[in-house]
Amino acid sequence: MLFTALDFVAPRGDTPGREAPEGATSQWEPDMETLIARVAANAGAKPDVARKAVALVLDFIAREAPDDAVAALLAKAPELKAIIASSANTGGEGMGPMVRGLMGTGAGAMGGGGLLALGSDLMALGFDMNQIQAVGKEVFDYAREHAGDDVIGAIAGAIPGLAQYI
Repeated sequence: MLFTALDFVAPRGDTPGREAPEGATSQWEPDMETLIARVAANAGAKPDVARKAVALVLDFIAREAPDDAVAALLAKAPELKAIIASSANTGGEGMGPMVRGLMGTGAGAMGGGGLLALGSDLMALGFDMNQIQAVGKEVFDYAREHAGDDVIGAIAGAIPGLAQYI
């Protein structure tokens, strides 16, 4: 069985007084849906498209940011790991995860990778530049609320050009 660093992030305990809604598939589903709703509302997208956009952004962060910062983020907001997992094909469609990881999310555009490839993937979902900024802002605001400024600063500082989108 193949394991990734994400498999070893310990989930946080249940939040006292907060019950998962009937039919929820995990204890973090309410948090996931809150983030998806925020992105959908602020980017003017349907929830299913917003979920794909969030998964693309999170997949990009998981691959491009320092491992310790990603682990800290996912430890404090484990629902983000579930969002990544909820979208099996995040970028570089038609490629295996190993090739996609080597070439970046936008590897289908050849030579892609990094922030420009992520933008290309988001445009393929129908987002314009203003909507892409709204997606990034909401994802990073949510991450900052859960993991704090230090973790988000480490992520943003490690990815060239990212700061202008968050």
